[in-house]
Amino acid sequence: MSEDWKAKLGMVYSTNPDFEPEDESQEQEETLPPNKQTLYVELDRKGRKGKSATLITGVAGNDDDLKELAKDLKKKCGVGGSTRGGEILIQGDFVAKVMDLLKDEGYKVKRIGG
Repeated sequence: MSEDWKAKLGMVYSTNPDFEPEDESQEQEETLPPNKQTLYVELDRKGRKGKSATLITGVAGNDDDLKELAKDLKKKCGVGGSTRGGEILIQGDFVAKVMDLLKDEGYKVKRIGG
């Protein structure tokens, strides 16, 4: 059980002396195989001072799998990027290349926008 007092806020305690509260942070999202996932790729320029970025959404899985996929894509494109909130951001206009790379790995890929 976590020793962080913030984690205990709002918890209702049991009178059972053998009661152990469940730790919800241990639950991991199950990662689907690539052929069962549909990823959406789009070119994004909003909030980037006119610079373009390739945005990949729809990745189902835990953060480790998301970071591993992002690392692989960044390495193959030769650029930087980040992962945040279940999305992968690749710096630059690499929509076509990213779509080809994801299809080669077995993902179903759809493009958003022009």
